[in-house]
Amino acid sequence: MIKFAILSMFFAGFTSVIAKIGLTGISGELGLSVRTLFVSVFVFGFAAMVVPLQDWSTLNRNNIVWLGASGLTTTLSWIFYYKALKLGDVATVALIDKGSVVVAIFLAWLLLKETVSIRIIMGALLIIAGLVVIAKKP
Repeated sequence: MIKFAILSMFFAGFTSVIAKIGLTGISGELGLSVRTLFVSVFVFGFAAMVVPLQDWSTLNRNNIVWLGASGLTTTLSWIFYYKALKLGDVATVALIDKGSVVVAIFLAWLLLKETVSIRIIMGALLIIAGLVVIAKKP
């Protein structure tokens, strides 16, 4: 699990910088649209290679509703992320976006009844402190 999370972090870091370069001379909305087309092609290509055909039949209405809701929130997140990225510097925008960790911790506790330890609370507070330090303009 940790290995995959670290790889995700690594590629997410590249994503922000590469996207900022790709937005040169175009709107954030157009950039997001082009990027999303590529993401769709890559993800469906990946699924075609690794998801067995019988797995598709295990999808149920509950899966589709909740994954659809997740797709909606992803879309809204990306729209606002690309608007912010077009207008701001990568370090500030990417860090504020990573504040979503704090939101995820809270929602996982509230909705999924996941345990939130003192260690997790302290980490969330440190993330918030980092957000304040980096986002605050001198």
